[in-house]
Amino acid sequence: MIHSLFLINASGDIFLEKHWKSVVSRSVCDYFFEAQERATEPENVPPVIPTPHHYLISVLRHRIYFVAVIQSEVPPLFVIEFLHRVVDTFQDYFGVCTEAAIKDNVVVVYELLEEMLDNGFPLATESNILKELIKPPTILRTMVNTITGSTNVGEQLPTGQLSVVPWRRTGVKYTNNEAYFDVVEEIDAIIDKSGSTITAEIQGVIDACVKLTGMPDLTLSFMNPRLLDDVSFHPCVRFKRWEAERILSFIPPDGNFRLLSYHVSSQNLVAIPVYVKHNITFREGSSQGRFDLTLGPKQTMGKAVESVLVSSQLPRGVLNANLNPSQGTYTFDPVTKLLTWDVGKINPQKLPSLKGTMSLQAGASKPDENPTINIQFKIQQMAISGLKVNRLDMYGEKYKPFKGIKYMTKAGKFQVRT
Repeated sequence: MIHSLFLINASGDIFLEKHWKSVVSRSVCDYFFEAQERATEPENVPPVIPTPHHYLISVLRHRIYFVAVIQSEVPPLFVIEFLHRVVDTFQDYFGVCTEAAIKDNVVVVYELLEEMLDNGFPLATESNILKELIKPPTILRTMVNTITGSTNVGEQLPTGQLSVVPWRRTGVKYTNNEAYFDVVEEIDAIIDKSGSTITAEIQGVIDACVKLTGMPDLTLSFMNPRLLDDVSFHPCVRFKRWEAERILSFIPPDGNFRLLSYHVSSQNLVAIPVYVKHNITFREGSSQGRFDLTLGPKQTMGKAVESVLVSSQLPRGVLNANLNPSQGTYTFDPVTKLLTWDVGKINPQKLPSLKGTMSLQAGASKPDENPTINIQFKIQQMAISGLKVNRLDMYGEKYKPFKGIKYMTKAGKFQVRT
């Protein structure tokens, strides 16, 4: 299925390659580089690129392209899901998935890829199984391996590999038993110049960190489970019970894992948490333009909007921007024409604004269209869809674990047209 894997950094350099069936020449990536040049943004590179003899299937994570080379037709989502598993595994092992971390742990990377794929087909992708097969790198273990010439590969087969719950290792013991769940929602929206919503949807995930002794059986129920569309579960979830009762019943993996991801696409269910008042004007024949922007919170249930970052690609004719922010700092790059305003936290009593003038090229015609405004933000302790966890129960073990739920909303592709 998967013949080769190439890792390409932001500069377009192939810094790691792995071949399973036969060696595929690096020149196959030229088709990927051509598609990359045609894309306006790094994330707009097509995920599937056909070539005369191969298919290139890629994902972009942490500014690294993971490009898989396929010779026969396969479901693209199958390969994309595997590539995401590879990234998540690297992150779990090394703390971060960056070019430097991968190069520093290149031996462990190749050992992991060898276990995750067998002759091009996914084999062991569960973190618990992999950690028993290949020990995560530590400073002490790295020093011992350097001196003795040994590797991180374990001597025994994983205990969970042959059980009915392969995602959980046996004999797990903790002095502090705890289960934490993070409900993280990302809102994608396009707002027109009058403030009306053109499109809005929410991509949500529930990430878990479960450290419980033994073999606990958990049930998680929601106040309003009917909100969730297009739900994707971890293999541990009993799907039939979810279909019948809308309750999540599962024996959890040990450690960090993604319990489920979901989608909310009904326009009436998606609340827009910020509003923008804007007045960006260019006059015909004038060498100056007016820039006036104000942000404010909306439908946040009293929660603070934090880490706000506003960016806008101004027209080519703009030479400079002389603006006055009431809060935060702004930068304008005269080469790329990118205006960035780091707002920080929005104070509802004193709304942040950015006002001033833009200098235009003398004699240049009025820009054809006004710039769009992209906004990044975070809202802690709030799920914008209104999803709420009702209760978490545990069966099969006698101790009482510590349980915690955290909510967060953040912006995905949040765009305001002017």
